[in-house]
Amino acid sequence: MAILKIARMGHPILRGVAGEVPDPTALEIAKLIDDMYETMVDAEGQGLAAPQVHVPLRLVIFRMPLPLPDDGDGGGDEDARRRRPLRVLINPVIEPVGGEMETGWEGCLSLPDLRGKVPRYSNIRYSALTPEGGTIEAEAEGMHARVVQHECDHLDGFLYPQRMEDLSTLMFESESKYSRAAAEDGDGGEEDEYDEDEDEAVGEDEAYDEEAELDRAS
Repeated sequence: MAILKIARMGHPILRGVAGEVPDPTALEIAKLIDDMYETMVDAEGQGLAAPQVHVPLRLVIFRMPLPLPDDGDGGGDEDARRRRPLRVLINPVIEPVGGEMETGWEGCLSLPDLRGKVPRYSNIRYSALTPEGGTIEAEAEGMHARVVQHECDHLDGFLYPQRMEDLSTLMFESESKYSRAAAEDGDGGEEDEYDEDEDEAVGEDEAYDEEAELDRAS
C-alpha cells in the first residue's frame, strides 16, 4: 500500500466528472482501494473519493457511521472508532428519498482546516458495485446520508462550498471558537443556532460523537 497525494481545491482534477470503473474486480482497482484506505487513515479522514487522489474514476470509500460504546468518560471508545467498517462504492448512484433537507457542518481533506454549513438530503437511497463484482443497495439517513452525498459529489466535480447557501459560515476550524462563543453568549441571530445545527450535522451524538471526524470527512 502507498500513501497518495491529496488534491486540494483549485486542482482541475476536482472539477471534472469522473469516469465509470469498467471492471470493479480488476487488480489495479483493488490496489487503488488499498492505497486510498492507507491515505485516508494517514490523513485522519472519514472518507475519500478517487478524484481526490488524482484518479478520475467513480469510486469512493468511507467509514460507516455507527454507534460507539461508551468509554466510561462519556466519550466513544477509540478502538471501536477505528474498527468502524469500511464501505467501498464503485459507480454509485444516489437518489433522494423525500425532499427533506438538513444543514450541517462539513469539512474536506481537499480543503484542509476549513468547515462550513451544507444542506443535504436527510434520507437517500443508493446503489453501487462492490470490489468483488457484486451489487450493494442501501438506504441512509442522517450522517450516513451526508457522508455518501459528500463523497459522491467529488465524482461530479463538486466541493462542499458549492453546495453552501450561506458562505458566511465557511470558516477556518481554528476560528470556529468565535461562533461557539457567540452561541454561548446568545449574541447574533444566526450564531444562536450554532449548537442546534451542529447537533443536526453530526446526527446522533452516540453515532458520530467527534466533531473533528466530520471536519475531516473527505
